[in-house]
Amino acid sequence: MTAPERPTARAHREIAAVLREGDTAIDATAGNGHDTAFLAKLVGETGKVIAFDVQEQAIASTRERLAAHDLLDRVTLIHGSHASIADHAQPGSVAAVMFNLGYLPGADHAVITQTAETLHALDEALRTLKPDGILTIVCYPGHEGGDRESAAVVTWAEKHSAGIFRREDTLKPAPFLVLVRK
Repeated sequence: MTAPERPTARAHREIAAVLREGDTAIDATAGNGHDTAFLAKLVGETGKVIAFDVQEQAIASTRERLAAHDLLDRVTLIHGSHASIADHAQPGSVAAVMFNLGYLPGADHAVITQTAETLHALDEALRTLKPDGILTIVCYPGHEGGDRESAAVVTWAEKHSAGIFRREDTLKPAPFLVLVRK
């Protein structure tokens, strides 16, 4: 029996099925740069990725990861909130947007994504998506602020006919994926 797919792996698989060379993608929460590098590889030399994070440590870590994989020229790093997505991408211009909510692994767990900013960013992300675009949101309940943010994202997602994927083999609360297709 194979182990159920982790939410982040499912998000990558879903995005890989949509994102193409030359596309524009957004990593709304750059973190340590794993998703940013993944997106940069998929968009190829002619595409671009816009990556946001409010923590300078995250931007620096992402920059290092991208440089190590020779992907830095494909990415614009924004040291700021994902709530400013609309300032950096035109409506209908983005093929994929990824959110990986919560806190920066290995950093201060008191610094977390904020529910109001996340909901605003989700609305903006949805506006930037082109037809057949994809939006993935990995939610992390179970930490201070995470339960409230996760519940708010689910409520938002229900208004947009989103799919919600949870691993059934884990104790609750566990990370889960929200998937929106335009």
